[in-house]
Amino acid sequence: MSDSFSRSTRGAVDARGWGLTMRAWSKASGFDDIDLAKPIVGIAQTWSEVNHCHIHFRELAEAVKRGVWQAGGWPMEFPTISLGEFHTRPTTMLFRNLLAMDAEEMIRAQPFDGVVLLASCDKNVPALLMGAASAGKPAIMLTGGPMLASKWNGQTLGACTDCRRLTEDLRAGKISLDQYREIEDAIGRSTGHCMVMGTASTMASITEALGMALPGTAAIPAPDSRRLRLAEAVGRQIVETIKKEITPAQVMTEKAFDNAIRVLMAIGGSTNAIVHLVAMSGRMGRKLALERFDELSRTTPLIVDVRPSGKFHMEELFEAGGIPAVLKELSPLLHLDCLTITGRTLGEEIEKAEVKRRDVIHPLSEPMAKEGGLAILRGNLCPRGAVIKQSAASPHLLNHTGRAVVFLNQEDLENRIDSPDLDVRPDDVLILQNVGPIGAPGIPEWGSIAMPRKLLDQGVRDMVRISDARMSGTASGTVILHVCPEAAIGGPLALVRDGDLIELDVPNRTLNVKISDAEFAERRAAWKPAPAKYSRGYGKLFLEHVNQADEGCDFDFLVGAGL
Repeated sequence: MSDSFSRSTRGAVDARGWGLTMRAWSKASGFDDIDLAKPIVGIAQTWSEVNHCHIHFRELAEAVKRGVWQAGGWPMEFPTISLGEFHTRPTTMLFRNLLAMDAEEMIRAQPFDGVVLLASCDKNVPALLMGAASAGKPAIMLTGGPMLASKWNGQTLGACTDCRRLTEDLRAGKISLDQYREIEDAIGRSTGHCMVMGTASTMASITEALGMALPGTAAIPAPDSRRLRLAEAVGRQIVETIKKEITPAQVMTEKAFDNAIRVLMAIGGSTNAIVHLVAMSGRMGRKLALERFDELSRTTPLIVDVRPSGKFHMEELFEAGGIPAVLKELSPLLHLDCLTITGRTLGEEIEKAEVKRRDVIHPLSEPMAKEGGLAILRGNLCPRGAVIKQSAASPHLLNHTGRAVVFLNQEDLENRIDSPDLDVRPDDVLILQNVGPIGAPGIPEWGSIAMPRKLLDQGVRDMVRISDARMSGTASGTVILHVCPEAAIGGPLALVRDGDLIELDVPNRTLNVKISDAEFAERRAAWKPAPAKYSRGYGKLFLEHVNQADEGCDFDFLVGAGL
């Protein structure tokens, strides 16, 4: 129980009258001495009218409160920043660390004994987990669930995997503007986050694997009444977690992160999860090397057939048994002795789980692919690493050499990508510079570079694309991301010129530009950084303290355990 409130309820007197005022203002809010004697549960509320993924969170919070009251706790809802992926400019990733700071400081500053973290949309889940990890109080994540799959013209649509595909169809003249508007009306069928294995679904899934959420949390559709019943269960569980004094540090161990990475690879999850897991591990005081992701990808088969790496949606994964069933199938590869927020081990939590649809969750002996969905690349173009979602790439491009077509920044790309005069061929490699953590800034999801219009007209739908940006987890294609160090700080990507030969070899995990060391040195000597994008406020703080992608893009002063 919170020291400050427990002292005040015992009638303690201090020189400042602090206990008196705490009790008085709580009573002014309608609470009484019985309430003040209970364990205090904070509910971090990320509801916002500009965040569709969280639009149902008021109802979800009420269900959590019922569970807290049932278990003998006292729930207190408090607001935190809400990052809506589609409305926030220039990118939600610019503000992930701000939300993490907000959550950490409010959790620590208020008299909470523990917290329930409400989040769904991409950056909210890792941000709240980062903040809770640093605050050190008992915490449970409750995600809001995926949307229902949509229908249009006989097709089952998944946002936003089909947003991109159908936008390219419009640009190529395959559908009309009227049809495009019909799709706009149809694709968002319900509340909830994207119903494919994008970043939101991925982060919800690996949060279960980490042990920071109740089993089954990730896949229950947002409108399904079972999510409200789960929310009540979360309310009851946080009171028990507080009583057992289980903190994130006890749950988010090195072995738990291995479990999370295994699940990430098995579900064909988002490349964004790598940046977030590295940042979350950093908050625990541990460096999570990119090599660990590749090691586990090499030995973890892809077994979940969900878009964009497969053909199904999160509804079908829920019907197949959800993430508990995935964990059950992966159990020979997992650390089943890891503690979860319930006080039970991961093995105990999934003991009764079963796979109910083998077309959605494949057996380990008959995977969709022998390796996991993601791969880490190294080479003279990315000495500190780069990422590719190999499960959503075109197989014929995984080993490819092509001529570089370079765009200096996003504005340059938008100005020239549809030009009939663009010198580009299907076997070329598109290079986008200066869109990383500092260059953009905020490492936005600009990495799934639009296909040149002249190639779309020829029926080309994929080519190798390389940048220091991120890509939405809902996107597909042969896209290399998080090139590190980024171009804006003079990384090798900044030195690539039109016509340079780029050599990609995913099986051997290499990415190189075929120029000599002497040429590299000459270009580097001539390179000059662009002026800073911000001169004040949070933007300036971000530019001065953000780490590179291989370090999770967290702030340098937030990395490490404890205060």
